[in-house]
Amino acid sequence: MSTTNLPGRLFCFGLGYSGRVLARRLLADGWAVAGTCRSQGGQAELAALGIEAFRFERGRPLASAAAALAGTTHLLAGIPPDETGDPVLDLHGAAVAALIPAPAWAGYLSTTGVYGDTGGAWVDERAPLRPSGARQRRRVEAERAWLRLWSEDRLPVHVFRLAGIYGPGRSALDQVRAGTARRIDMPGQVFGRIHVDDVAAVLAASIARPDPGAVYNVCDDRPAPAAEVVGHACRRLGMTPPPLTPLAEANLSPMAASFYRDNRRVRNDRIKRDLGVILRHPDFVSGLDHQFLAEEGSAPFGKQRGQPLGGGG
Repeated sequence: MSTTNLPGRLFCFGLGYSGRVLARRLLADGWAVAGTCRSQGGQAELAALGIEAFRFERGRPLASAAAALAGTTHLLAGIPPDETGDPVLDLHGAAVAALIPAPAWAGYLSTTGVYGDTGGAWVDERAPLRPSGARQRRRVEAERAWLRLWSEDRLPVHVFRLAGIYGPGRSALDQVRAGTARRIDMPGQVFGRIHVDDVAAVLAASIARPDPGAVYNVCDDRPAPAAEVVGHACRRLGMTPPPLTPLAEANLSPMAASFYRDNRRVRNDRIKRDLGVILRHPDFVSGLDHQFLAEEGSAPFGKQRGQPLGGGG
């Protein structure tokens, strides 16, 4: 089914993991897609997909933002803020606000981290934003800056607060196979997550049903401990799970450890009620099982080709 009755041109600042899945979906519906990456190699990869690619990062602004953005009917920003602020708005915010005709839709990819720690309690989009760290505080500031483009410049901005994104190449299955999976022992700690295919589905549904100024939580139905997710991946692969390790003994990097600072459950009712989204993978079991079967074909449950039971770390 087409995303809209009239395909347009999506420009995505930061065509990363989620952006590329959305791009493939739109290209199949006859859209034109353009966007940014940080390297020449990335440009070549995007060009191979039929995407017009431009190099961009804070130290390398677009040579001509007006030319790159010309003809844009839909705009997506997926670049996180840095210590200075939002690089897209800092370098090209004026060009975005001055687009004529104005885009029919714009989206900003944020994170559920803006809610901070709720002690495991449920929150929805109306909850106060209480970020726990500097990265999350920068996200709150970036959200507000993008939403000001709606309130002041009438750019039809939508904010999407994403839980932890996973999918092929970036899942617990991949971590277990690579021997990098960890099981941190944090009783009562849960994380939200969302399959990359469902991220693209939410964005496509919003494009089809614009509601400027709206904020959406993008997560599945089942917040769960990370150790439980790794355990399921190990069972699928027929591998012995890594041992449970207390956080204090895990020797995680400061960045990795920061993800265990918060404990919250995030509601996703709005994407279902307002956008009509039916999640393809309502929990990590569905997402990992689908990936396993797609990658392993007819391999029976509990067996990985070339990997004996108990052979993983």
